[in-house]
Amino acid sequence: MHVLVVNVGSTSLKLRVLDSRDGLVATKDLPSLEPADLDHELGTFLDENPTIDAAGHRVVHGGSSFREPVILDATSETALEALAELAPLHNPRSLAAIHALQSLRPNMAQVACFDTSFHADMPAKASTYAVPRSWREQWDIRRFGFHGLSHAWASRRAGELLDRPREQLRLVTAHLGAGASLAAVAFGHSVDTTMGFTPMEGLVMATRSGSVDPGLVLWVQRHGGLSAEEIEEALEHDSGLRGLWGESGDLRRVIDAADAGDRDACLAYDVYVYRIQTSVAAMCAAMGGIDGLVFTGGAGKASPRLRADTCAGLGFLGVSIESTGNHALGGDGPVSAPGATPAVLVVEAREDLEIARHVRELLE
Repeated sequence: MHVLVVNVGSTSLKLRVLDSRDGLVATKDLPSLEPADLDHELGTFLDENPTIDAAGHRVVHGGSSFREPVILDATSETALEALAELAPLHNPRSLAAIHALQSLRPNMAQVACFDTSFHADMPAKASTYAVPRSWREQWDIRRFGFHGLSHAWASRRAGELLDRPREQLRLVTAHLGAGASLAAVAFGHSVDTTMGFTPMEGLVMATRSGSVDPGLVLWVQRHGGLSAEEIEEALEHDSGLRGLWGESGDLRRVIDAADAGDRDACLAYDVYVYRIQTSVAAMCAAMGGIDGLVFTGGAGKASPRLRADTCAGLGFLGVSIESTGNHALGGDGPVSAPGATPAVLVVEAREDLEIARHVRELLE
């Protein structure tokens, strides 16, 4: 079975075709597209890859309705449309891609795979907010968690690299990119994560604030006369590294500026790393220990500096890395000493493999 993986982001569209052995047959990266352009690009890609048998879509938010991947039909699509407001930057774009494929290949099976599914079985003590019961019951308020497809793959791949099934391991997976989150993966299951009801909770990110005191938000709204939309725009797009440094949310640029002596960039980087360190410790507390720390995502994979600085503050957990191996590593692998516990590993983010696996399991 050749599976087309459609990964729609807030500003990008990534297309991958995987064969039955997870070999990469075709790949294409595009910016986010308007519906007419989306139809054209998908149609061209399908014509260039006539062996595609089924499609799998990354959908950011499944709410409480979708705890597992699902074969798309009229009923599931209606339920998906009702969840659009929970992830307004992502879910509507995923639905547009689903509808475009339906019009182009009406007989092709399509599967929706959710970033929230991996966290759906978190224990109630981790998923419940201490807010009024009426809110929780009326609006299904809870901590959903995100980046689940990446955390699932990173933990699975870590087990392969350590030659132990992840069902025997306590892993902290660190997806560090423009969006960033940690997950506590205990014996194959997510038991806690840093993102919550929305992808704004948790770590400092490129342009998102991460966790802030809700009282601060209310104070700013009252004293600044800001609308909910203006607050959302500020916390989503003008905060995080960009808000701290003032110039960009690109971690590479922040590090370069910090190394050149820019005080705001130094503070931005320090806050960013500090929040990761303290959150790793929190994830360890959720599992009662740690067997491995797994770096993934764009920055987690590409930045030896970030890995070294993060681990430098985690020695009390036994975390350490080898400087030479950390800088020399090319593909997936350990950057800690052989046999070290906890191990520190680097894994390329491959949500496409996780999505293709779900598609085959459902359709075969």
